[in-house]
Amino acid sequence: MNETKDPNEKKWLVFYTKSRAEKKTLELLTKFGFEAWLPTHKVLRQWSDRKKKVEVPLFNSYIFVKDWEANITEILKVPGISWNIRHNGSPAVLRTSEQEAIKRFIDTGLTLEIQAAQELTQGQEVKVMDGPLKGLIGEVESNHNESKLHVTVDSLGQQILVSIDKNLLKPL
Repeated sequence: MNETKDPNEKKWLVFYTKSRAEKKTLELLTKFGFEAWLPTHKVLRQWSDRKKKVEVPLFNSYIFVKDWEANITEILKVPGISWNIRHNGSPAVLRTSEQEAIKRFIDTGLTLEIQAAQELTQGQEVKVMDGPLKGLIGEVESNHNESKLHVTVDSLGQQILVSIDKNLLKPL
């Protein structure tokens, strides 16, 4: 899907934050008037005396700011922002379709595991035929009796790995 390349339109720019500073950086960006997004999900954490569900960033050290590319230098001045992620020599931009896919993954409530993107040479390309991820296309990696669907978010250099019933997948 081609999106319009209007230079006057704000884009979701991708930034790298200091380690474990994503939530504080989000607060500061908002305080300084920037529109920012930090996708989070809940994970079960084990302490010695209890288990607790905590909300953590979906992509460690990544945050998204909706603004013009011309404002990148101003955004970089916000405490907690380390640098602007670049893709193919230009500032990385989270496309609308990628943002919608991320939101759909989070909304499913499924257990998500994030991995750095890698060249995928094995597996079969499939389409999800039913359920909350219906219509998404990805690559399958079998793990014993379980199937895992890879969906790559290209401009981030990241991929989302979701456990999904292989009966919901149709080979392409």
